[in-house]
Amino acid sequence: MANIDTVLICQLVILVLILFSCINIISKGVQAKEDDHKVTNIGAVIDVTSRIGKEEITAMKIAVQSFNNKLNNHGLSLYVESHGKDPMLAAAAVMVTRNYSVAAEKLIKETNVTVIIGLETWELAAPVAEIETRARVPVLSFTAPSITLPLSALRWPFLAQMANNDSEQMTCIAAIIRSYGWKKVIAIYEDETYGGDSGKLAVLIEALQDIGSEIEHTLVLPPISSLSNTKKVMQEELMKLLSLESRVFVVLKASSVMTIHLFEEAKNMGFMGRDSAWIITNKITTYLDSFNTSIISSMAGVLGIKTYYTENSSKYESFYGQFKQVFRKKYEDEDNFEPGIYALKAYDAIQIITEAMEGMINTNISSKQLSEKILSSNFTGLSGEIQFERGMLSQNPTLRIVNVVGKKYKELDFWLPSFGFSRSLVNEETEHDGNTAQGLYGQVTWPDDLNQVRNPKGWAMPTNARPLIIGVPGRTSFEKFVKVKNESNQNEEPEGYCIDLFKMAREVLGYDLPYKFVPHFSTYDDLVRCVHNKTFDAVVGDITILANRAELVEFTQPYAESGLSMIVPAKFEESAWMFMKPFTWEMWMATAAMLIYTMFIVWFLEHRSNPEFEGTWKTQIGTAMCTRNCMRLKTFKHTHNTSNAYFFAGENVQNNFTRVVVIVWLFVSLILTSSYTDSLSSMLTVNKLKVNVTDIEFLKRNNLKVGCDGDSFVRNYLVDVLQFKSENIKTINSQDSYIGEFEKKHIAAAFLELPYEKVFINNYCKKFSATTPTYRFGGLGFIFHKGSPIAMDFSKAILTLSENGALKELEEKWFAPSPECSTGVTDNRTKRLRLHSFWGLYIISGATSTICFFLFIIKIIKDQYRSNTSPRNNSIWSKAIRLARFIYQGQQINFAIDQTRPQLPEIIGRGSSRWKYSSPDAAENHEAASLEATDVEMLYIPGG
Repeated sequence: MANIDTVLICQLVILVLILFSCINIISKGVQAKEDDHKVTNIGAVIDVTSRIGKEEITAMKIAVQSFNNKLNNHGLSLYVESHGKDPMLAAAAVMVTRNYSVAAEKLIKETNVTVIIGLETWELAAPVAEIETRARVPVLSFTAPSITLPLSALRWPFLAQMANNDSEQMTCIAAIIRSYGWKKVIAIYEDETYGGDSGKLAVLIEALQDIGSEIEHTLVLPPISSLSNTKKVMQEELMKLLSLESRVFVVLKASSVMTIHLFEEAKNMGFMGRDSAWIITNKITTYLDSFNTSIISSMAGVLGIKTYYTENSSKYESFYGQFKQVFRKKYEDEDNFEPGIYALKAYDAIQIITEAMEGMINTNISSKQLSEKILSSNFTGLSGEIQFERGMLSQNPTLRIVNVVGKKYKELDFWLPSFGFSRSLVNEETEHDGNTAQGLYGQVTWPDDLNQVRNPKGWAMPTNARPLIIGVPGRTSFEKFVKVKNESNQNEEPEGYCIDLFKMAREVLGYDLPYKFVPHFSTYDDLVRCVHNKTFDAVVGDITILANRAELVEFTQPYAESGLSMIVPAKFEESAWMFMKPFTWEMWMATAAMLIYTMFIVWFLEHRSNPEFEGTWKTQIGTAMCTRNCMRLKTFKHTHNTSNAYFFAGENVQNNFTRVVVIVWLFVSLILTSSYTDSLSSMLTVNKLKVNVTDIEFLKRNNLKVGCDGDSFVRNYLVDVLQFKSENIKTINSQDSYIGEFEKKHIAAAFLELPYEKVFINNYCKKFSATTPTYRFGGLGFIFHKGSPIAMDFSKAILTLSENGALKELEEKWFAPSPECSTGVTDNRTKRLRLHSFWGLYIISGATSTICFFLFIIKIIKDQYRSNTSPRNNSIWSKAIRLARFIYQGQQINFAIDQTRPQLPEIIGRGSSRWKYSSPDAAENHEAASLEATDVEMLYIPGG
């Protein structure tokens, strides 16, 4: 028995040893297997209760499973942490961020994650990035700050932001606002954890400033987690907008629940009317895929901005099928099973990690090396190009504008970075170059405007219940512009040129504009302030456009020009020297000089051959000046009982050169005479006014008093700009009062704006004269609130009335001159005939006379040398003397006379074919002289 027990004990020991050996072998085998198969832990910090969080989780799991199926020795393990929506934790908004931070720390400590992804908002991503930087764990964030932070890459070296800042998105929104001419907008956003808007508002303000628009009001909604009665709070907040005029709303950021309440209450309170426009940013647009049809219908007409991604690639189609299948199976209560941009980013985030961790399959790498590999990623993912620069995506996204219609939304235009709106993804040069001003190409369905009648004004337009309250000047110096007929009865409409113009322009607008006139008995500057502080919606009247006023209100296109004119007493001008007025003194001097020069040329050409130019110098000058010796005026009567004047030159002129000179001079004389006659006739038949006060300096130098309208800006202008003394300026309140002030010599001049000056002169043209305005202003226009689209519409209407002549007819109706001023009355600034208008005639006449003079001299010399057959030596001086004597006396010239021979007697007399000798021995020597005539070379040149 003992042996048996011993054997049994030995066998049992051996069995235990074998068992331990097997366990040891098995354990070593498992350890070896574990060493061959590596697992990387990835942490995800998201809100799994939200629609976006559900999409992200689904996409991540698909990507992890796809990676794990490809490799047997390396796997990914996904750990998800979410703060959820615990009402106790959400009581304080700051707890939301704290929960994210705690979730991130939990992933690091308990699961030893290699990288963390998620974080849809920057206010949650920033504190998590701080923790991960201290823990040296890479973080992939699905968001980025609205404004690129300086040195962010150095501050968070382990942070990779799979997004861009909001600059491109806000530029796109500003371009939409600009294209429709909206000047004021209302910004709406839900408050963040620590207060603020993540910088979106600042970026929007800057973008709007670039296009000349502004934010009229910013509506800050409290965090949804802090509200117990969301509907009541939303109504109270929207009530603040009823007093505002802008109806362009830009929703910068809001949670999905806040978005639902916002648009439901906005529709109920009338903020989704036909003149309203709503624009939502990218984050809010992603909610559209998860909203049910009832929520979508409350957002009808809204424009949204979304990040564009291609849906045509095979990779996307494969992912799309898997996503719908998994998402539908897990979240059956959802209405839409299609992936959004955040699902694509989640899928791409897993791919970024897997590509960066390729080197970890065989060798381990540090967190810093992993972060560097993540930031050096470069591939095309489902969400677009993945390439980082300074910690965020380097390429600005292509955006897509969508329009909520009915129970769904439709896609309109693309927004291409650095280009603008486009119909396609191709930057076509044939399209408008960077179309940012001509509106969207696609047809937009606006709120409460299913028939597409017109684009919304983006303004609280007047209605019958709330008409446009229009202020009109209660007292005016010139009642033809505006006149309040009954001050006690405000229901009686005023009348005047401005009132009729407003009604005519209103008919051109193309839409109904209910209005009500309210007289205001104060100054024009006070009227401007009443529009600025919204006492009045508009002002219709003779309001001058000035720079300081334009800063407060919106002016229409001016309907009348404006400037400062000086009115002074005048009397009809009478002068005994009126006949001298048609020509200026330069004109008289030039005419006299040309007359004397022409007279000299005529005398020179005619005096040696024409008997009528004989005699003393005085006789010859008188003959040259007497026009009857060179031309005759003959008048012929024609059958049509009209008189025609013909000039005949040549009956008493013997030289052909003279005839040319006279004909040209007669042509010049005819033009000068006609011009002089017409100008003198005009001066004698049109009444002219003569004034004693000529300029402003004369008034100031002599310390004279002047008058002006007391309710206008002119008084301050005279003091501040023209430097008149305040005590020398008299306020005058009516048009007729100016006459009395002038007659009593209380004022020496009156300063009126140009439109008033025209009215005044049209009535008192016989007594007063006006100077040309030297100081110009912006003109007269109507006033509306700053940024009002109605002002722009009225400007277009005024231009239309001006172009079709209706404005001119209205002016003739109200500002027609009085009967006594309907005849011509001019001032003392009548234009006189000046030399610059006739200098061409003088050049033609002078050149012709000069040319004829030189041609005549050349002819004389040429004929002499042609007839001189035996030239002899003689001095040039002697030849010149004989040539001058011939030119003056008409003598024969002999340049080759032999000085050794006896000279012929001096010839006396001219114009005869016989020679006459003055020598007493002429009879005896006549025969000898005849015999020697053959030896004398003689030249006789007859005149002409």
